[in-house]
Amino acid sequence: MQLHDDVEPAGRHRTTPRVLIASDKFKGSLTSVEVATALSLGLARAGITTVDRIPVADGGDGSLAAAVAAGGREVDVTARDVRGHARPTAVALLPDGLAVIEVARICGLGDTRPTGTDALTATSAGVGDAIRAALDLGADSLVLAVGGTASSDGGAGLVQALGGRLLDRHGRELGPGAQALLGLASVDLTDLDPRLSAARLVVASDVDNPLLGGQGAAAVYGPQKGAGPAEVARIDQALRRWSGLAAAPALAVEPGAGAGGGIGFGALLLGGLITSGAEYFLDLLRLDGLLRHADLVITGEGRLDAQSLRGKAPLVVADRARAAGVPVHAVVGRCDLPEDLSRTAGLASVHALADLDPRCADDPDLSRRLLAEIG
Repeated sequence: MQLHDDVEPAGRHRTTPRVLIASDKFKGSLTSVEVATALSLGLARAGITTVDRIPVADGGDGSLAAAVAAGGREVDVTARDVRGHARPTAVALLPDGLAVIEVARICGLGDTRPTGTDALTATSAGVGDAIRAALDLGADSLVLAVGGTASSDGGAGLVQALGGRLLDRHGRELGPGAQALLGLASVDLTDLDPRLSAARLVVASDVDNPLLGGQGAAAVYGPQKGAGPAEVARIDQALRRWSGLAAAPALAVEPGAGAGGGIGFGALLLGGLITSGAEYFLDLLRLDGLLRHADLVITGEGRLDAQSLRGKAPLVVADRARAAGVPVHAVVGRCDLPEDLSRTAGLASVHALADLDPRCADDPDLSRRLLAEIG
Protein backbone atom coordinates (compact mmCIF):
# COMPACT_ATOMS: atom_id res chain seq x y z
CA MET A 1 0.00 0.00 0.00
CA GLN A 2 1.58 3.30 -1.12
CA LEU A 3 1.02 6.59 0.63
CA HIS A 4 -0.99 8.92 -1.63
CA ASP A 5 -1.75 12.62 -1.12
CA ASP A 6 -4.74 14.01 -3.06
CA VAL A 7 -4.46 11.28 -5.68
CA GLU A 8 -6.30 12.06 -8.89
CA PRO A 9 -7.68 9.45 -11.29
CA ALA A 10 -5.41 8.41 -14.15
CA GLY A 11 -5.93 10.55 -17.24
CA ARG A 12 -7.61 13.44 -15.41
CA HIS A 13 -6.40 16.87 -16.52
CA ARG A 14 -4.03 18.42 -14.01
CA THR A 15 -2.94 22.03 -13.77
CA THR A 16 -0.06 21.13 -11.43
CA PRO A 17 2.42 18.27 -11.85
CA ARG A 18 2.00 14.97 -10.10
CA VAL A 19 5.13 14.14 -8.12
CA LEU A 20 6.34 10.72 -7.01
CA ILE A 21 8.68 10.68 -4.01
CA ALA A 22 10.64 7.41 -3.99
CA SER A 23 13.44 7.98 -1.50
CA ASP A 24 15.51 5.65 0.61
CA LYS A 25 16.29 6.48 4.24
CA PHE A 26 18.91 8.98 5.36
CA LYS A 27 20.76 6.44 7.50
CA GLY A 28 21.26 7.48 11.10
CA SER A 29 18.99 10.50 10.67
CA LEU A 30 15.59 10.00 9.01
CA THR A 31 13.51 7.10 7.74
CA SER A 32 12.34 7.10 4.14
CA VAL A 33 8.81 7.95 5.34
CA GLU A 34 10.15 10.95 7.30
CA VAL A 35 12.12 12.14 4.27
CA ALA A 36 9.04 11.94 2.05
CA THR A 37 6.86 13.71 4.63
CA ALA A 38 9.27 16.64 4.92
CA LEU A 39 9.63 16.98 1.15
CA SER A 40 5.83 16.85 0.77
CA LEU A 41 5.46 19.78 3.18
CA GLY A 42 7.79 21.85 1.03
CA LEU A 43 6.05 20.84 -2.17
CA ALA A 44 2.71 21.84 -0.65
CA ARG A 45 4.09 25.30 0.14
CA ALA A 46 5.00 25.57 -3.54
CA GLY A 47 1.47 24.61 -4.52
CA ILE A 48 2.19 20.96 -5.42
CA THR A 49 -0.32 18.81 -3.56
CA THR A 50 -0.68 15.81 -5.89
CA VAL A 51 2.04 13.59 -4.46
CA ASP A 52 2.59 9.81 -4.31
CA ARG A 53 5.10 8.49 -1.78
CA ILE A 54 6.76 5.10 -1.47
CA PRO A 55 9.50 4.16 1.03
CA VAL A 56 12.08 2.42 -1.15
CA ALA A 57 14.82 0.09 0.09
CA ASP A 58 17.67 -1.89 -1.41
CA GLY A 59 17.87 -4.78 1.03
CA GLY A 60 19.12 -2.96 4.12
CA ASP A 61 17.45 -0.96 6.87
CA GLY A 62 13.97 0.09 5.82
CA SER A 63 13.14 -3.09 3.93
CA LEU A 64 10.41 -4.02 6.40
CA ALA A 65 8.82 -0.59 5.96
CA ALA A 66 8.87 -1.09 2.20
CA ALA A 67 7.18 -4.48 2.59
CA VAL A 68 4.47 -2.93 4.79
CA ALA A 69 3.95 -0.15 2.24
CA ALA A 70 3.48 -2.88 -0.37
CA GLY A 71 0.56 -4.31 1.61
CA GLY A 72 2.27 -6.36 4.28
CA ARG A 73 1.81 -6.35 8.02
CA GLU A 74 4.38 -6.58 10.77
CA VAL A 75 4.14 -9.66 12.96
CA ASP A 76 6.04 -9.94 16.23
CA VAL A 77 8.45 -12.87 16.53
CA THR A 78 11.39 -13.81 18.75
CA ALA A 79 14.89 -14.35 17.42
CA ARG A 80 18.44 -14.37 18.74
CA ASP A 81 20.61 -11.30 18.33
CA VAL A 82 24.29 -11.39 17.30
CA ARG A 83 25.29 -12.43 20.81
CA GLY A 84 22.79 -15.27 20.94
CA HIS A 85 20.26 -13.62 23.24
CA ALA A 86 16.57 -14.07 22.44
CA ARG A 87 14.99 -10.71 21.59
CA PRO A 88 11.62 -9.52 20.28
CA THR A 89 11.68 -8.52 16.63
CA ALA A 90 9.30 -8.62 13.67
CA VAL A 91 8.84 -9.96 10.15
CA ALA A 92 6.53 -8.62 7.45
CA LEU A 93 3.87 -10.94 6.03
CA LEU A 94 2.15 -10.22 2.73
CA PRO A 95 -1.19 -11.75 1.71
CA ASP A 96 0.37 -13.98 -0.96
CA GLY A 97 2.41 -16.01 1.54
CA LEU A 98 5.54 -13.88 1.27
CA ALA A 99 7.56 -13.08 4.39
CA VAL A 100 10.20 -10.33 4.43
CA ILE A 101 12.93 -10.58 7.06
CA GLU A 102 15.07 -7.51 7.66
CA VAL A 103 18.35 -8.94 8.91
CA ALA A 104 19.53 -5.60 10.32
CA ARG A 105 16.69 -5.76 12.87
CA ILE A 106 17.84 -9.16 14.07
CA CYS A 107 21.62 -9.19 13.94
CA GLY A 108 22.38 -5.66 12.83
CA LEU A 109 25.20 -3.30 13.67
CA GLY A 110 22.95 -1.13 15.84
CA ASP A 111 24.33 1.90 17.64
CA THR A 112 27.17 0.16 19.50
CA ARG A 113 30.78 0.30 18.32
CA PRO A 114 31.75 -3.32 17.50
CA THR A 115 35.08 -4.81 18.54
CA GLY A 116 37.34 -7.47 17.04
CA THR A 117 35.87 -9.99 19.47
CA ASP A 118 32.37 -9.10 18.27
CA ALA A 119 33.41 -9.66 14.67
CA LEU A 120 34.70 -13.14 15.49
CA THR A 121 31.77 -14.30 17.64
CA ALA A 122 28.68 -12.61 16.12
CA THR A 123 26.12 -15.15 14.91
CA SER A 124 23.46 -15.18 12.20
CA ALA A 125 21.40 -17.79 14.10
CA GLY A 126 18.60 -15.28 14.70
CA VAL A 127 17.93 -15.11 10.97
CA GLY A 128 17.26 -18.85 11.07
CA ASP A 129 14.96 -18.29 14.05
CA ALA A 130 13.03 -15.69 12.05
CA ILE A 131 12.75 -18.04 9.06
CA ARG A 132 11.32 -20.78 11.29
CA ALA A 133 8.85 -18.28 12.77
CA ALA A 134 7.77 -17.15 9.30
CA LEU A 135 7.28 -20.77 8.21
CA ASP A 136 5.21 -21.36 11.36
CA LEU A 137 3.04 -18.40 10.30
CA GLY A 138 2.36 -20.06 6.96
CA ALA A 139 4.84 -18.28 4.70
CA ASP A 140 5.96 -20.22 1.66
CA SER A 141 8.22 -17.56 0.15
CA LEU A 142 10.99 -15.92 2.19
CA VAL A 143 12.99 -12.80 1.40
CA LEU A 144 16.08 -11.98 3.44
CA ALA A 145 17.02 -8.30 3.27
CA VAL A 146 20.64 -8.76 4.32
CA GLY A 147 22.12 -5.26 4.53
CA GLY A 148 23.51 -3.95 7.79
CA THR A 149 24.35 -7.21 9.53
CA ALA A 150 27.01 -7.42 12.25
CA SER A 151 27.77 -11.13 11.73
CA SER A 152 30.52 -12.59 9.52
CA ASP A 153 29.87 -16.29 10.03
CA GLY A 154 29.01 -17.11 6.43
CA GLY A 155 25.44 -17.91 7.40
CA ALA A 156 26.63 -20.82 9.55
CA GLY A 157 24.44 -19.79 12.47
CA LEU A 158 21.48 -19.47 10.13
CA VAL A 159 22.04 -23.02 8.84
CA GLN A 160 22.41 -24.39 12.39
CA ALA A 161 19.18 -22.70 13.51
CA LEU A 162 17.37 -24.48 10.69
CA GLY A 163 18.62 -27.94 11.63
CA GLY A 164 22.06 -28.15 10.03
CA ARG A 165 24.76 -29.74 12.19
CA LEU A 166 28.24 -28.23 12.21
CA LEU A 167 30.55 -30.48 14.22
CA ASP A 168 34.11 -30.33 15.50
CA ARG A 169 36.50 -33.31 15.36
CA HIS A 170 34.97 -34.72 18.57
CA GLY A 171 31.46 -34.67 17.09
CA ARG A 172 30.36 -31.70 19.18
CA GLU A 173 28.19 -28.91 17.83
CA LEU A 174 30.14 -25.74 17.08
CA GLY A 175 29.54 -22.56 19.01
CA PRO A 176 28.58 -19.24 17.42
CA GLY A 177 30.55 -17.01 15.10
CA ALA A 178 33.30 -17.18 12.52
CA GLN A 179 35.94 -18.01 15.14
CA ALA A 180 34.23 -21.33 15.88
CA LEU A 181 34.36 -22.31 12.20
CA LEU A 182 38.13 -22.69 12.46
CA GLY A 183 37.41 -25.89 14.41
CA LEU A 184 34.83 -27.23 11.93
CA ALA A 185 35.38 -30.89 10.98
CA SER A 186 32.11 -31.95 9.32
CA VAL A 187 28.80 -30.60 8.03
CA ASP A 188 25.53 -32.56 8.15
CA LEU A 189 22.47 -31.06 6.44
CA THR A 190 20.24 -34.13 6.58
CA ASP A 191 18.04 -32.76 9.40
CA LEU A 192 17.23 -29.37 7.90
CA ASP A 193 13.69 -28.13 8.45
CA PRO A 194 11.75 -30.08 5.78
CA ARG A 195 9.58 -27.06 4.99
CA LEU A 196 12.59 -25.40 3.35
CA SER A 197 12.40 -27.78 0.40
CA ALA A 198 8.98 -26.42 -0.54
CA ALA A 199 9.67 -22.77 0.25
CA ARG A 200 11.24 -20.17 -2.03
CA LEU A 201 14.21 -18.43 -0.41
CA VAL A 202 15.53 -15.16 -1.86
CA VAL A 203 18.36 -12.92 -0.66
CA ALA A 204 17.76 -9.25 -1.49
CA SER A 205 21.14 -7.53 -1.49
CA ASP A 206 22.75 -4.33 -2.68
CA VAL A 207 26.23 -5.89 -3.04
CA ASP A 208 27.70 -8.54 -5.31
CA ASN A 209 30.78 -9.60 -3.33
CA PRO A 210 31.86 -13.25 -3.24
CA LEU A 211 32.36 -15.01 0.08
CA LEU A 212 36.17 -15.19 0.08
CA GLY A 213 39.30 -13.27 -0.83
CA GLY A 214 40.15 -9.63 -1.37
CA GLN A 215 36.59 -8.71 -2.38
CA GLY A 216 34.98 -11.12 0.07
CA ALA A 217 32.84 -10.72 3.16
CA ALA A 218 35.74 -10.46 5.61
CA ALA A 219 38.05 -8.18 3.63
CA VAL A 220 35.45 -5.67 2.47
CA TYR A 221 32.93 -5.60 5.31
CA GLY A 222 34.81 -7.03 8.29
CA PRO A 223 36.41 -3.70 9.29
CA GLN A 224 33.05 -1.96 9.67
CA LYS A 225 32.02 -4.82 11.98
CA GLY A 226 35.00 -4.31 14.28
CA ALA A 227 37.54 -6.59 12.61
CA GLY A 228 41.16 -5.48 12.41
CA PRO A 229 43.66 -7.02 9.94
CA ALA A 230 44.25 -10.07 12.16
CA GLU A 231 40.52 -10.72 12.61
CA VAL A 232 39.87 -10.23 8.87
CA ALA A 233 42.46 -12.91 8.07
CA ARG A 234 40.97 -15.32 10.63
CA ILE A 235 37.43 -14.76 9.41
CA ASP A 236 38.41 -15.34 5.79
CA GLN A 237 40.26 -18.53 6.82
CA ALA A 238 37.20 -19.70 8.76
CA LEU A 239 34.84 -18.98 5.87
CA ARG A 240 37.14 -20.85 3.49
CA ARG A 241 36.99 -23.88 5.79
CA TRP A 242 33.21 -23.60 6.11
CA SER A 243 32.59 -23.44 2.35
CA GLY A 244 35.04 -26.29 1.69
CA LEU A 245 33.58 -28.69 4.26
CA ALA A 246 30.06 -27.78 3.16
CA ALA A 247 31.16 -29.08 -0.25
CA ALA A 248 30.11 -25.80 -1.83
CA PRO A 249 33.23 -23.97 -3.11
CA ALA A 250 31.39 -23.07 -6.32
CA LEU A 251 28.71 -21.26 -4.29
CA ALA A 252 31.37 -19.25 -2.47
CA VAL A 253 32.34 -17.45 -5.67
CA GLU A 254 28.76 -16.59 -6.65
CA PRO A 255 28.07 -12.81 -6.78
CA GLY A 256 26.39 -11.89 -3.51
CA ALA A 257 27.64 -14.92 -1.56
CA GLY A 258 29.48 -12.47 0.70
CA ALA A 259 26.39 -10.34 1.33
CA GLY A 260 25.34 -9.98 4.94
CA GLY A 261 28.63 -11.33 6.26
CA GLY A 262 28.14 -14.45 4.16
CA ILE A 263 24.44 -14.96 4.84
CA GLY A 264 24.18 -14.95 1.06
CA PHE A 265 26.34 -18.09 1.00
CA GLY A 266 24.27 -19.74 3.73
CA ALA A 267 21.10 -19.07 1.75
CA LEU A 268 22.65 -20.44 -1.45
CA LEU A 269 23.62 -23.57 0.47
CA LEU A 270 19.95 -24.00 1.36
CA GLY A 271 18.89 -23.66 -2.28
CA GLY A 272 18.18 -19.94 -2.23
CA LEU A 273 18.65 -17.28 -4.88
CA ILE A 274 20.35 -13.89 -4.73
CA THR A 275 18.84 -10.85 -6.43
CA SER A 276 19.22 -7.07 -6.49
CA GLY A 277 17.56 -5.69 -3.38
CA ALA A 278 16.64 -2.41 -5.03
CA GLU A 279 15.09 -4.09 -8.07
CA TYR A 280 13.20 -6.54 -5.86
CA PHE A 281 11.63 -3.96 -3.57
CA LEU A 282 10.83 -1.53 -6.38
CA ASP A 283 8.96 -4.34 -8.11
CA LEU A 284 7.20 -5.17 -4.84
CA LEU A 285 6.14 -1.53 -4.54
CA ARG A 286 4.98 -1.47 -8.20
CA LEU A 287 7.16 1.50 -9.06
CA ASP A 288 6.69 1.12 -12.81
CA GLY A 289 2.93 1.52 -12.46
CA LEU A 290 3.34 4.69 -10.42
CA LEU A 291 5.78 6.11 -12.97
CA ARG A 292 3.07 5.94 -15.63
CA HIS A 293 1.13 8.61 -13.75
CA ALA A 294 4.06 10.75 -12.58
CA ASP A 295 5.28 14.03 -14.13
CA LEU A 296 8.37 14.23 -11.92
CA VAL A 297 10.22 11.90 -9.53
CA ILE A 298 12.21 12.78 -6.42
CA THR A 299 14.56 10.11 -5.08
CA GLY A 300 17.42 10.16 -2.60
CA GLU A 301 19.44 8.66 0.22
CA GLY A 302 21.76 9.82 2.96
CA ARG A 303 24.88 9.90 0.80
CA LEU A 304 25.27 9.82 -2.96
CA ASP A 305 28.69 8.54 -4.03
CA ALA A 306 30.42 6.05 -6.31
CA GLN A 307 28.94 3.14 -4.33
CA SER A 308 25.48 4.41 -5.25
CA LEU A 309 26.22 3.50 -8.87
CA ARG A 310 26.47 -0.19 -7.92
CA GLY A 311 22.77 -0.89 -7.63
CA LYS A 312 21.71 1.41 -4.79
CA ALA A 313 18.00 2.23 -4.74
CA PRO A 314 18.09 5.89 -5.89
CA LEU A 315 20.04 5.07 -9.04
CA VAL A 316 17.74 2.14 -9.85
CA VAL A 317 14.80 4.53 -9.45
CA ALA A 318 16.59 6.93 -11.82
CA ASP A 319 17.12 4.17 -14.40
CA ARG A 320 13.46 3.22 -14.37
CA ALA A 321 12.24 6.81 -14.42
CA ARG A 322 14.46 7.61 -17.37
CA ALA A 323 13.15 4.54 -19.23
CA ALA A 324 9.61 5.80 -18.57
CA GLY A 325 10.47 9.29 -19.82
CA VAL A 326 9.97 10.93 -16.41
CA PRO A 327 12.57 13.43 -15.13
CA VAL A 328 14.10 12.46 -11.79
CA HIS A 329 15.81 14.67 -9.23
CA ALA A 330 17.80 13.56 -6.19
CA VAL A 331 17.63 15.03 -2.71
CA VAL A 332 20.41 13.64 -0.51
CA GLY A 333 22.15 14.27 2.76
CA ARG A 334 25.53 14.62 1.10
CA CYS A 335 26.72 14.30 -2.50
CA ASP A 336 30.21 13.04 -3.34
CA LEU A 337 29.34 12.16 -6.92
CA PRO A 338 30.66 14.48 -9.65
CA GLU A 339 27.99 16.30 -11.64
CA ASP A 340 28.87 14.55 -14.90
CA LEU A 341 28.37 11.13 -13.30
CA SER A 342 25.09 12.25 -11.74
CA ARG A 343 23.77 13.28 -15.14
CA THR A 344 25.06 10.11 -16.79
CA ALA A 345 23.17 8.18 -14.11
CA GLY A 346 19.95 9.91 -15.17
CA LEU A 347 19.63 12.58 -12.47
CA ALA A 348 18.40 15.93 -13.75
CA SER A 349 19.65 17.61 -10.57
CA VAL A 350 21.06 16.76 -7.14
CA HIS A 351 20.26 18.77 -4.01
CA ALA A 352 22.36 18.06 -0.91
CA LEU A 353 21.33 19.10 2.58
CA ALA A 354 24.98 19.40 3.66
CA ASP A 355 25.51 22.12 1.06
CA LEU A 356 22.89 24.20 2.86
CA ASP A 357 24.00 23.40 6.41
CA PRO A 358 26.67 20.77 7.26
CA ARG A 359 25.23 20.37 10.78
CA CYS A 360 22.26 18.44 9.34
CA ALA A 361 24.01 15.05 9.65
CA ASP A 362 23.68 15.24 13.44
CA ASP A 363 20.36 17.07 13.63
CA PRO A 364 17.25 15.27 12.30
CA ASP A 365 15.03 18.32 12.96
CA LEU A 366 17.36 20.52 10.90
CA SER A 367 17.31 17.86 8.15
CA ARG A 368 13.51 17.99 8.11
CA ARG A 369 13.52 21.78 7.77
CA LEU A 370 16.07 21.65 4.95
CA LEU A 371 14.11 18.95 3.13
CA ALA A 372 10.99 21.09 3.30
CA GLU A 373 12.98 24.08 2.01
CA ILE A 374 14.32 22.05 -0.94
CA GLY A 375 10.84 20.66 -1.61
